[in-house]
Amino acid sequence: MRARVSWTLVLAAFLALPPFQRDRVEEMGFGEIFRIDRMRVDPALTQALRSRCDTEANAYVFPSGHMIPNLEDVSQITGLSVYGKAVSGYTYPCYHDIAERLLDLPVERRSSVVPRIALQESLGLFEAGKNAGESEDEYLERLASVSRRELVSEPGPQVDLDLRRFLVLFLGRLLFATRGDAVHCRFLPLLADLGEVGGYAWGAAFLAHQFDCLSASDRQTSTSGFYPFLLVWAYLHLPALGRGELTRPGLVPIARRWESRRDTRHLADQLECLQEAIDSYPYLDVVWQPYLGEGDEGQPWLAQARPYFGRSVWLHALNVVLPLNLFLTQRSLGFRQSVVELPVRDRFRRPGRSFRGLHDTTDWRERAREQIENWERKGKSVKSTTTTDDAYLRAYALKYGGKVYKSARHQVDVAGEVASLQALLLSETYDQEAARRETEELRRELESVRRGAGGASTSRGGESDRASLQAQLTAAISRAEEAERHLEDRERDLRFTNEHAMDLQAQRDRYQGELKTTRGDRDQLRIRAEADETRATEVTGERDQLRTQMEAAEARVAAMTTELAALRESLAQRLQQIVTDIGHSRSRSRSAASASRATGGTVGQYLASSSSRRRNEAEERRRQDEGGAQGEGGGGAMLPSPDRQEGSGECGGGE
Repeated sequence: MRARVSWTLVLAAFLALPPFQRDRVEEMGFGEIFRIDRMRVDPALTQALRSRCDTEANAYVFPSGHMIPNLEDVSQITGLSVYGKAVSGYTYPCYHDIAERLLDLPVERRSSVVPRIALQESLGLFEAGKNAGESEDEYLERLASVSRRELVSEPGPQVDLDLRRFLVLFLGRLLFATRGDAVHCRFLPLLADLGEVGGYAWGAAFLAHQFDCLSASDRQTSTSGFYPFLLVWAYLHLPALGRGELTRPGLVPIARRWESRRDTRHLADQLECLQEAIDSYPYLDVVWQPYLGEGDEGQPWLAQARPYFGRSVWLHALNVVLPLNLFLTQRSLGFRQSVVELPVRDRFRRPGRSFRGLHDTTDWRERAREQIENWERKGKSVKSTTTTDDAYLRAYALKYGGKVYKSARHQVDVAGEVASLQALLLSETYDQEAARRETEELRRELESVRRGAGGASTSRGGESDRASLQAQLTAAISRAEEAERHLEDRERDLRFTNEHAMDLQAQRDRYQGELKTTRGDRDQLRIRAEADETRATEVTGERDQLRTQMEAAEARVAAMTTELAALRESLAQRLQQIVTDIGHSRSRSRSAASASRATGGTVGQYLASSSSRRRNEAEERRRQDEGGAQGEGGGGAMLPSPDRQEGSGECGGGE
């Protein structure tokens, strides 16, 4: 929900309350908030201030030093009470039973958030949307008239229920608002007895909530809390930023006097311009004490709040317990800023940071007992006896130089400030000389009166006139001497300031000389770096070329290796073939010799067999011839044995 819409809803619910209920709200100290006109949200200024926040010190860091919103700012700007009991007590893991008992509204188990829609409907804010063509005043009047019909108009048992619902909406959606639509009911236990609500220091709790919200990221553009306070604080202390318009002077509280200027530029452009303006903000334009001319007329809350002004104290908003380090801004109290120990991480015990108190029932009066006692004693008064800010500014520059002094083009116009201070010093010198001459003249007149008193008549009337004149001259001389002392003090202060400005100018000149030297060295280093980069590029190219050549050589070697392996294989095959051929040749030679020998034997055998056969045949024929001759002669011849083979060689050698 947007912050301006939340303000409209809360204001409509307040206007819808019957008069006796609004009187009760006034008695609680919240009435002045509802007299402030709805301001335009300025997210660019809020974000620019947030980017300058040191969350450890709970302070803004500007080129002029620390600046901290304090209890006097809260009281003067918003009219909230900063005196009374610390806003402390119990926080619970679940507000279901408490909400049903005190609000008659449903809250989920293990929850600390009351449903926003149900809360708005209980107050009669059914149609929260704005109609087309409806003005802001018409929208507010419509919401108030609808809500008025739902609220009890006469005293009775229901009035406390209506008032608690309104207070929960007011505290959760306006005064202690957070991002989003959630309406936290952590303050609900403090509303059980409505007669005790006005006794709490709600302004101090509001300031603690503001510090807690500043710890968010500097990129966050949404606005939480009662945003007019931070805007008006910036308008009063940093008027040269020009973000606000004083449209209604004289009204109280001071937030009623101001209105945000409309800026139609893009948010990023606004933020950039604001950050540059803060970086170069003139030291003499900072307003450390914007309330010097303000009186207490029409502001009864200020008389009771003044004992709390100018004191470093712990602030309480239940589970948020934070220190107000006012000793860092002694100039806002009219002192010179002395050297102080700047806050560092874990310097302060911060129970509100380390534990939010939403998972267990926590008694913050016991957990933060030391801080509660500090609040009840009104903390510690801030004092300073130093006469110059030099030591503080040196320590400040050492700690925050990188964050505050962004760059050389964001330097303060020291030469202009020195000229202005010299002109002031010259004017004060003239005034001092005039006062000295007037003092001397009055002294001469007094001496003449005293001399005349010695030689004049001693009548009672003359004596009374001379005594009166002498008293007047003595008073005049006293006033002149006092004015002279004041002028001397002023001259001494201006001389100190002038010397400080001259030192700043010398430091700036020295810094600029060092910066020029540094820039020359940087240029030389850049040239060397560029030459090295060029050489590195060339070396990289040569390396790539060598790598390419190496890869080509490796490819050729691989090809030659493959070719050599193939050649070796071919030679091995050829050698094997030669060896095989030689073996075959030898085998054929042996086979030929064997065949020759075998052929010779066969031929010889064949020839022998043929000769034997012929002899056998011839023998056979001879025998047949002989047998025939014998047969014819009578008797037969014996036949050869059947086992006898012809040509067996038995009858003739065949070997």
